[in-house]
Amino acid sequence: MKYHALRVCANRGAFEAVPAEPVQLDLQRVRGGFELEGIQVLDCRVMLIAQMEREVTVGRDGRILIKSTNGPEAERLLQHVEAVLASAAAP
Repeated sequence: MKYHALRVCANRGAFEAVPAEPVQLDLQRVRGGFELEGIQVLDCRVMLIAQMEREVTVGRDGRILIKSTNGPEAERLLQHVEAVLASAAAP
């Protein structure tokens, strides 16, 4: 899945990544991908909140919110989340 470039959220306390194309994620599979890596996840039914180095929220619509004000850190975390999403999508 491809994402548009990270952008700073309106409150400037986080970065957001939006999928380039519409998507509906299977959050149960995504949760399993995070848990396989030992990452704790709070399942809120319509979104997951992963406790990585920073809090990362993944919505069913594929939006990712990274609670960081550091651009390079947010980019690195996005790459990690993208890898989890790719592994969760694999058959």
